[in-house]
This record gives sequence, structure tokens and C-alpha cells, in this order.
Amino acid sequence: MAEIMRLDRFISSQRGDISRSDVRKLCSARRVEVNGSCKVRSDMKINAAEDDVRLDGERIEYKKFIYIMLNKPQGVVCSTRDGLSPTVLSLIPEKLRRSGLFPAGRLDKDTEGFVLITDDGELAHRILSPKNHVPKRYYVRLEKPLEEGYEQLFEQGITLSDGVKCMPARLERAESEYDCFVTLNEGMFHQIKRMFEALGNKVNYLKRISIGGIVLDEKLALGECIEIMHKEIKKING
Repeated sequence: MAEIMRLDRFISSQRGDISRSDVRKLCSARRVEVNGSCKVRSDMKINAAEDDVRLDGERIEYKKFIYIMLNKPQGVVCSTRDGLSPTVLSLIPEKLRRSGLFPAGRLDKDTEGFVLITDDGELAHRILSPKNHVPKRYYVRLEKPLEEGYEQLFEQGITLSDGVKCMPARLERAESEYDCFVTLNEGMFHQIKRMFEALGNKVNYLKRISIGGIVLDEKLALGECIEIMHKEIKKING
């Protein structure tokens, strides 16, 4: 497929640490090659999907979209900008940064776990659209022990204190009587906290561990991220 664009736009879109003006200087210094030639201009048109573009001999692979798995720590907000707290984008290393990145969905500031960061708006819409019901699984630690019948109440759909009824959800008990896993097919504001509050309990710790069929990498430390391959992103629908 032909993806015709200017050379400077191509490089700056694939490398978030390089601006278009930087590309012009790099071309003048003959550090950029296109199909083996270093006699290139920053405004020349290339086929992004087919042409061989290299910077200092290293090929710049074309990716129309990028998908990043972040293990969000507490105290970080799911936003592209915030004047008071660090955002999830501030945790993305330079080599993965590019224009247009945003978190596809939100986690509360005090919630940890899997946040998908991308520049693919269509995918984000698919994840967030209520009609698609992409499941999201969480690990939950409670203030009080789990009571009998919690599973059935979640399956029936919890009614929150403001009268809103949640869609049916799944609760699975963990080894401790204070711990469980909850799978949601929707994403209302503070939903899991509000569901347990409606049952007279309180969430002390919350971590998202999967979105659709993609599970948070256990080796990923808090604040770290990795790129998800395009073939893996197909698992997002479970």
C-alpha cells in the first residue's frame, strides 16, 4: 500500500525525539539515506511503506500506529497533560514517543496496572465503546472480607448508591478472603470502588491486569512500558 509523505514528516512521526527542523539539518549533514542515497532533501516525497529510510545507517521502520503497554504506578494520571501530577505520557521513553499518543481509556490516579497508549483512534474507540463490551480484568484488595453471595450480586448487576445499575460483571475469589478478581464489560467512573461501596465494603488496592485478551506482562515493573506488536493487538477483543 502506498503511503506517500514528506521525508521530514515520516521521520518525525516515527521518531518522537526528532523534529522536522532536525530532519532538515540531518539531511544537510548527509546522515539520512533513502534507498541507499544520502543526497536527499527533507521535503522530498517517499513511500513510507516501501522505501528504505535510514538514519546514521539504522533503518527507520514504518509503523502506521504504535501500541504501548504501560504498567501505571499510583500518583500518575491518565491524561495527555496535567499541571499538577505526572501523566502516563511522561513515562514513555524517547524511542517510543511520537506525535498523537494518548491513553486508550483511563485508570484512577491511585489505581495501578495496564494502560494502553496508542495513536490509533479507531482502536481506542473500539475499546471504549459500550456496545463492544471489551472485558477488563482487575485485581482487588478489600478492607473487609468477601461475603457470601458477592459473586451472584455481581452477575446480576450491582445497583450503585445513585441508582445506576451496572452491567453484569464477574467476581472471582483469590486465595485471601480480602482479595478477588473483577471483570467488567463497561467502564464507569470509579466503578469498582462504587460497586463495593454499594455492598458496604471498601477497595483498598486496585490494579488492572488485562484488557480484552491482552494480559499485563508480569515482568513489567511499575512505571515501565513495552511496545505491543500489531499481531498481538488483535487479541484486544478477547
